[in-house]
Amino acid sequence: MARGVTYVVYVLPIVFSVIFGSIVMADILQEPDRELNFMRFGEFEATSHNDPIEIIGLQKQYSTSEPIQIQVIVDDSKFACGDLYVTIYTTGKSAVTQSGYFEQCFDDVNRFLPINERFSEIIDTAGQYEIVAEILDQNQKNSITTSEKFTVK
Repeated sequence: MARGVTYVVYVLPIVFSVIFGSIVMADILQEPDRELNFMRFGEFEATSHNDPIEIIGLQKQYSTSEPIQIQVIVDDSKFACGDLYVTIYTTGKSAVTQSGYFEQCFDDVNRFLPINERFSEIIDTAGQYEIVAEILDQNQKNSITTSEKFTVK
C-alpha cells in the first residue's frame, strides 16, 4: 500500500511533468518564426561613431601608472535610464576589471555617463586591452554595447 502511494505522490507527477514539458517544447520549436536567443558572453564588436553608444576620452596608449578615465555617451532614448557596465579585457578575453553604475539616467543636458561618478582605473601590466561599455535598459531586457582597444606600456 505504501509503495503505491509513493508512486502516485512522487514518481507519477515527475513523469507527467517531463511528458507535458516535452510536448510543449516540441510544439513551440515547430513554429517557423521561432528562434532561440541566447545571451552571448565574450563576443564583442567594435562600433562606429553612428551607433547609439560611444566611449569618450579613451586614448590609444597609456603608461602603467596613468589612470584610464572615460565617459560614455548614449544617443538612444530607450536607454535613457539603465545600468552601465564598463569592463576591461585582455586580448585573451579575460576580464581585468569591471565597474557597474546602477540607475544611470541622462537627459538632453547631461548626456555623459556615469553621472555623479567617474570611471578611473589603473592597469599596471603592459599589454593590449579592450574596454567594453554596455548599458542595459530599466527592464534589464535590452542592451547596447560598444568597445575600443588600447595599449598599456
